[in-house]
Amino acid sequence: MAEDFKKRFWIALILTIPVLVLSDTIQRWFGFEVDFTGRSFVVFGLSSLLYFYGGWPFLKGMTGELKKTQPGMMTLISLAITVAYIYSSAVVFGLEGQPFFWELSTLIVVMLAGHWIEMKSVMRATSALDKLMELMPDTAHRIGDSGTEDIKADEIREGDKLLVKPGEKIPADGIIYEGTSYVDESIVTGESKPVKKKKDDEVVGGSVNSKGSLKITVKNAGENSFLSKVIDMVQKASKEKSKTQHLGDKAAFWLTIIAITVGVLTLTAWLLAGREFNFALTRMVTVMVIACPHALGLAIPLVVAISTSVSASSGLLIRNRTSFENSRKINVVVFDKTGTLTQGKYGVSRYGSLNETYDKNQVLVYAAAVEKESEHPIGTGIVNKASEKELDIPDPSDVENMSGEGILGRVKDKEVKIVSPAYLEKKEISVKDKQKPEEMETLVYVLIDDEVAGYIALSDSLRETSVESVEKLNKMGIDCYILTGDNETVTKSIAGKLKLRGYFANVMPDQKQDKIKELQQKGKFVAMVGDGVNDAPALAQADVGIAIGSGTDVAAETADIVLVENNPADVVKLIGFGKATYRKMIQNLIYATAYNVVAIPLGAGVLFWAGIMISPAVGAIFMSLSTMVVAINAQFLRKKLA
Repeated sequence: MAEDFKKRFWIALILTIPVLVLSDTIQRWFGFEVDFTGRSFVVFGLSSLLYFYGGWPFLKGMTGELKKTQPGMMTLISLAITVAYIYSSAVVFGLEGQPFFWELSTLIVVMLAGHWIEMKSVMRATSALDKLMELMPDTAHRIGDSGTEDIKADEIREGDKLLVKPGEKIPADGIIYEGTSYVDESIVTGESKPVKKKKDDEVVGGSVNSKGSLKITVKNAGENSFLSKVIDMVQKASKEKSKTQHLGDKAAFWLTIIAITVGVLTLTAWLLAGREFNFALTRMVTVMVIACPHALGLAIPLVVAISTSVSASSGLLIRNRTSFENSRKINVVVFDKTGTLTQGKYGVSRYGSLNETYDKNQVLVYAAAVEKESEHPIGTGIVNKASEKELDIPDPSDVENMSGEGILGRVKDKEVKIVSPAYLEKKEISVKDKQKPEEMETLVYVLIDDEVAGYIALSDSLRETSVESVEKLNKMGIDCYILTGDNETVTKSIAGKLKLRGYFANVMPDQKQDKIKELQQKGKFVAMVGDGVNDAPALAQADVGIAIGSGTDVAAETADIVLVENNPADVVKLIGFGKATYRKMIQNLIYATAYNVVAIPLGAGVLFWAGIMISPAVGAIFMSLSTMVVAINAQFLRKKLA
């Protein structure tokens, strides 16, 4: 579209020059004369080419708007140039009056220039998305039985083994099974510092391998890859309209209606005042050109394109634009604990038996067996401890999650459950030697055939950014809470260290939603930050649901915003982005419409008695200047979000 408007602009400009030179008005203004037989027909011919070629995008756009019964800027432009062309043509063929082909020509040129500028601005705004698409390499080195072969990237399948040489881009999401290197993951995290990667670590397609060779097993390829999901998410967010965008659409619609109404009234008023039809028609066309909501049509979409692309490149993936803009209203942030405020890397600090049938290592083995395939940090900590002690971990069967209450499975024909203290209270299961968790410890119990066999205590640590992030939120007047299924001792300790407003401990997943409701009933605008799985009901209930992902984990369907990194500092960034984006939208709405208050009356000729009058061409220039102001103001958002 940008190239099409560019081509039409230059051709229209070339055709406009002779139209201006042969115009009586221009000749009179500049004191020269060019005349010959058939001059008016030459001007008519050139203007006809301008109308049908240069004006075609606007005429086509008007047809589309009228089919949808949504007249807008294309309708206004088309009406203005059509009225001017038909009237001027009639004058050439005998109607008494003064043609204004030069106004028609310059109007079309200015409007084409404005649209060309708009398209270039939109292209620049979405360049981040284009760059994302270019990040994936075209080829990959697949490792097979007969050696390594080069294949096209679209031939990669999940489970393939790939070789990534030093300096190459990683062609798909995968897990390292051999090699150590530093990987530039700035496409995921926005952090340019390379991250050390070793065996069993995950890598993301599109990131860059530095020095060492890596061999990976493909986990996600093609449309399932992290980058593809990000691109899809950004595209959907760009197309989705928020309430503010719909407000802009309504403003453009009503401005069109007002412009047409005022234009007709202007024509009627001047005719009733005794002015010639040519003068009255010129005033009407000028009003319609000035009121053209071209800038209004660009005002919000350009801000949306910029905010979406910059947010994506900063690790904020927007799934719901209204929620993103509403993040400016947040006055309460509720955090899940594990992996959000804490590192999410649990280590077993102590464990023991509470049943004479099993010794402490047997308790650990049964627990590790059930957690063997779990990706939860607690499960990983238990398995790591059993491996560290070189215990033989049997394979489990029928493993399933217990809706946030724990996990269960069968090991050696026994049913094994790993559950929280809250589960024991809920089921009224007594413990003869009840354990009390120490500060920052998380306690789980191991049940074998529904009897308490033992306990395992694990400890986590706070993220370095948690204290700073909560401090910034507090300074912004935002109250912070923890909402977790963990015990009160640990939760209270973390809440104290972070200076949180409060905490909710021992909360089951089905109760988390109720806690969010309680805050909302107090008039709070609540954001919930969680992992998007166990916290799904709370994320859905919150005014703004924020899912924290890591690497290849893109988002739960219930989240409005996805933070690529497990970093609470990004919540502060999100709120700042939301405020800046909304502010720019409102500014652009004002800039796109405010000039009409002055320009439309001048175009209608209310100060004609004082010698002040605006021609259609000057009106088009004013309108285009408004468009450029809006475009430039939107670009400032990029610096604001940087």
